[in-house]
Amino acid sequence: MATAIQKNGMKPLSNRSLNHVENVNNLDNADECAEEKDDRLFEGQLQPYVDSVEQEPPELDIVINNVVCSFSVRCHLNLREIALKGSNVEYRRENGMITMKLRRPYTTASIWSSGKVTCTGATSEVQAKVAARRFARSLQKLGFQVRFNNYRVVNVLGTCCMPFAIKITSFSVYHKENADYEPELHPGVTYKLKEPKATLKIFSTGSVTVTAPNVASVQAAIEYIYPLVYEFRKERTAEDEVALAAKKRKLGVSKRSQQFLAESDFLYESMASDVEDVLDDGASGGSWD
Repeated sequence: MATAIQKNGMKPLSNRSLNHVENVNNLDNADECAEEKDDRLFEGQLQPYVDSVEQEPPELDIVINNVVCSFSVRCHLNLREIALKGSNVEYRRENGMITMKLRRPYTTASIWSSGKVTCTGATSEVQAKVAARRFARSLQKLGFQVRFNNYRVVNVLGTCCMPFAIKITSFSVYHKENADYEPELHPGVTYKLKEPKATLKIFSTGSVTVTAPNVASVQAAIEYIYPLVYEFRKERTAEDEVALAAKKRKLGVSKRSQQFLAESDFLYESMASDVEDVLDDGASGGSWD
């Protein structure tokens, strides 16, 4: 707190007592000293705020690679008849199931004679719901008394790339309660979370793969693991950069594909309500619960 110098050579202190100034001749520069003190005080108050802004964690892009859902049609399905009359199907007799594929959204369904159907390949929960209802409608058009029932999202696979490499050996030793690292079996650290329920695969390149029951749990798991791996960060080597680029190419993660997925999500969100109306208004022998 800056104080003004009085003309009689006395200045008040913060406790309202008086302090005598011995050298009165130097009082001409007192105002300049006070201004410099004010500037230093202002800079001291501003610096913590600037540091806090600079130390904010960066935004991380989480890419959803696969959403697995399941539902039941509540009727017996003749797999041979589906294989003969259906389109884009493959009869796997040794497994007792049929695989059916859709182009939009690009998904694959595994169909059993009991009426249980598992759908994989969607990149969002909206796409998974649309694909599941389209598979059910395809079965209904083949003459089965289909009822769309017991739909749920079973599993979600997401990937995220940290902006730094990770010392996974030190990380696994420090978090040995939840982390499991077997370099002879798998190149990454397996980290299991109980809340939110998720399993993470952490690699030295900074890539993290998350398996969780839903998309919200994937995001919560990334937010939980970021401060833990940040303590064991390191600079990426040339080998890490090459390995990371190869993994991105394998997963098909690029700016163009991410933009396409974002546009597709917007498209299917707008289509979802229309598809629901079309499916409910269509003439059918079965009922849709």
